[in-house]
Amino acid sequence: MSDTKALIVIDMQNDYLWEQRKPQFSYDTKALTGNVNALIHEYDDAGCDVIYIRHLIQNLPTNRLLFGYSIAGTEGAELYSGLDVVSKYCFDKLFGDAFTNRYLLTLVKERGYDEVHLCGLDECGCVTATALGAAKRGINAKIISRGTATVFPGKKVEKAHQKLEAAKVRFI
Repeated sequence: MSDTKALIVIDMQNDYLWEQRKPQFSYDTKALTGNVNALIHEYDDAGCDVIYIRHLIQNLPTNRLLFGYSIAGTEGAELYSGLDVVSKYCFDKLFGDAFTNRYLLTLVKERGYDEVHLCGLDECGCVTATALGAAKRGINAKIISRGTATVFPGKKVEKAHQKLEAAKVRFI
């Protein structure tokens, strides 16, 4: 690994991984967190930057009722307590594509990464949206299969993979 790569850890937050999460977030927390933590240390040990992303939903009464997860300012929206945090780089996003955060985009351009490698949640949600957002902006992104998970059915996975393939985003 060269130091021009970065690992971007997407949406590894309490509301998706802790015991009191909503039933639709049926991820295997132990396996996923173990894989992501191993990646974090692998990249950090190789001198690569590790960047964390949190998905936030505005803390409004309607959003608390409609969504009830990732609400800004709540413990559930914080990075998962079992996640290893090795850097100060943590960015919030309001949309699926993490590159809609201009500070993240600025960091990626300033640091001059040749590639960004993505892991976290959900493979067919925000990981795919971020990979497609990277491709649209001319950023070479790859998704690390062992560091992602999805709760979506096979047809949605297939559709996401087709979009990624069309955008020339590879899985590693």
